[in-house]
Amino acid sequence: MGRYFEEFQVGEKITTQSRKVTDADIMSFAALTGDDNRIHTNEEFSHSGPFGKRIAHGLLGLSIASGLLWQTGILDGTVIAFREVNEWKFVKPVFIDDVLHAELESLETKPLPRIGAGSVIVGVELMNQANEVCMKGKWTLLVMSRPKAAASTEASSASA
Repeated sequence: MGRYFEEFQVGEKITTQSRKVTDADIMSFAALTGDDNRIHTNEEFSHSGPFGKRIAHGLLGLSIASGLLWQTGILDGTVIAFREVNEWKFVKPVFIDDVLHAELESLETKPLPRIGAGSVIVGVELMNQANEVCMKGKWTLLVMSRPKAAASTEASSASA
């Protein structure tokens, strides 16, 4: 089970596991989205472009960052919604064979007791194998509050 809203601490940092970007990832993303821009899909065309080779779609990088966050397990069974992507910047291109990981920091929490949840704003940096920031921004997540029965059971156990 993932973390409840009350378990997120402002300033806490999490580093995800790494994931290698493959040609198949890029081609599958192009097929799924219909974005078959040649800078992503055509090696010969990309050689004459600004990066000298094919690059991954920016939104593929954002999607990979989201998957890396999910794989930490902290949202499993507790996330209600991914509410916003704020100030997302595409800093450096992501290339085939780049090994990416995400660094996350809890920046702000806001309880929303009326809906039994809270808002968590996390800063996200998607980094390559050289620890260069490829993308960064803030995400707002809606996370379930701890169920009242579980909270009262823990409080009575702590006082015993």
